Amino acid sequence: MVLMRLFTSLACALTACALLAFPARLKAAEVTHARLSVVFHTDIGTDIDDTWALAQILRSRDLDLKYVLTDTGDTRTRAALVAKFLEATGRTDIPIGIGVPGPTGDQPLNLEPWLKGYDLAKYPGRIDADGVAGLIRCIEQSTAPVTVISTSAVPSLAAALARAPDLPKKCRFVGMFGSIDHGYGDNSPPVAEWNVKVAPAALRLVLAAPWRDVLITPLDTCGNVSIAGSDHRAIWSSTADPILRSLVEGYCIFAPRVTWMHCDFFTTRSTTLFDCVAVYLASSEALVEVESLRLRIADDGSTLRDPQGLPVRVALRWKDRAAFEHQLARLLLPPDDGPVK
Repeated sequence: MVLMRLFTSLACALTACALLAFPARLKAAEVTHARLSVVFHTDIGTDIDDTWALAQILRSRDLDLKYVLTDTGDTRTRAALVAKFLEATGRTDIPIGIGVPGPTGDQPLNLEPWLKGYDLAKYPGRIDADGVAGLIRCIEQSTAPVTVISTSAVPSLAAALARAPDLPKKCRFVGMFGSIDHGYGDNSPPVAEWNVKVAPAALRLVLAAPWRDVLITPLDTCGNVSIAGSDHRAIWSSTADPILRSLVEGYCIFAPRVTWMHCDFFTTRSTTLFDCVAVYLASSEALVEVESLRLRIADDGSTLRDPQGLPVRVALRWKDRAAFEHQLARLLLPPDDGPVK
């Protein structure tokens, strides 16, 4: 572990030196077609995949990010992580809501050191101390349907529904939840997935709400996705771009703080990008097989098939996972590096 920390520190120091040579490009990418209005509901700061998902949304040609709501645990610190990322990437036009503090089990805020010296009070954009009210206002004021992309346990969404039970009638709900036939990794048995088991009662309430559509990626599809090889190298070599610079900085903070990551892992591939599959599903289902199931959310966080359960559309299998991973990598690269292929 000591060697891992030394290696990671050296790799990140070299990356940081390269970054200093390039000013941040603060101009958002131009788009030429209508995009989907989305809200990003996140527990950013524990795992690095939420940061990848935020970068994916910002880069997307199909998604227009209208609001970010943080949830579970220290939601203010999570909001600060979002704020620093948005400020670094020139997107302080996007308001941020601080969600209801809630349970996180034993999960640490691994990305908190990235905030060293950052003052949330000086964020030039809008911060809603009552993020639940901010979310409700964002959706109610939207002239277009809103897609809620949820990559967190859902206490704050449940609180929003308690205040505004008709809110989902304007929204689609797309999220990263559950484990149906497989768990973490190919051919592993199903488990109680984290976003469910942190607050299973809240998820029951959310899934039962009158959304226009409910679509989830369980571990069956999102639990085996990563970026590796030449695609990973391309991202690491593109840190002149402010989105990828912030992403790589976060990875450098994250890597030495988790015990399971080895040197060869850190330098050659991403972690599992659970949340990026939910972001993908907000605008496309082309690369997955979706089934309509009825699911029961058990008290231990298991997601079980049950004829009396809640109706949910589930991305249950990949048609072409490798194509998704490559497409995601190409999307994340700055526009000057070429179109998505």
